[in-house]
Amino acid sequence: MTVKKKFNSFDELLAGSDLPVLVDFYATWCGPCKMMTPILEQVNEQMKDKLRIVKIDTDKYPHLASKYNIHALPTLVLFKNGQPADKIEGVIEGAQLVQRLGSLIN
Repeated sequence: MTVKKKFNSFDELLAGSDLPVLVDFYATWCGPCKMMTPILEQVNEQMKDKLRIVKIDTDKYPHLASKYNIHALPTLVLFKNGQPADKIEGVIEGAQLVQRLGSLIN
């Protein structure tokens, strides 16, 4: 299950994490984004000790979408040590995502 938390800034969220952070850039009106929700919950269950998953609504935080060049939704960005390490645009299957993330965070 995902947990909603508030942070003063996105940079604070990244800096305060001792684990890599997978950010799901989405919009509430985006159909494919809704398809990613159960996939991300599945990935979270499998990788909760190795990874944090955070959802960012691009309509509420357009400056973050712009800063990280988010042009398609959904877009997943993996941050390691506060820096983008990988970007995935579009819907991806859970098993594929776990495999891709595993190779980057292990």
